[in-house]
Amino acid sequence: QVQLVESGGGLVQAGGSLRLSCAASGRTFSSYAMGWFRQAPGKEREFVATISWSGGSTDYADSVKGRFTISRDNAQNLVYLQMNRLKPDDTAVYYCAADRNPYTTNDYNEYDWWGQGTQVTVSA
Repeated sequence: QVQLVESGGGLVQAGGSLRLSCAASGRTFSSYAMGWFRQAPGKEREFVATISWSGGSTDYADSVKGRFTISRDNAQNLVYLQMNRLKPDDTAVYYCAADRNPYTTNDYNEYDWWGQGTQVTVSA
């Protein structure tokens, strides 16, 4: 069992930055791929970014490529999402997810554990 707790959300003006963190429990964290997803009001949950077990491979949604960076610290059981040049369209609840498989995936259904989410609001 893996428990995930997100933090770092908040209100920011367009063009600003935020860094989300996801703290994971469990001794096998370093063997899991991790992902960030988001869900805006009235919309389906969508893929944002994913990182492999080692951090050596990453993938991003086209809408955030070049603005967001996913990273991880396996010694601390942490995953980060650095978000720069934020836009109002980035407003959503952001969820951290863990996949017991080690390789990146943007498929929502592949992830086994989910956090409760953290709200990110970007004002125009």
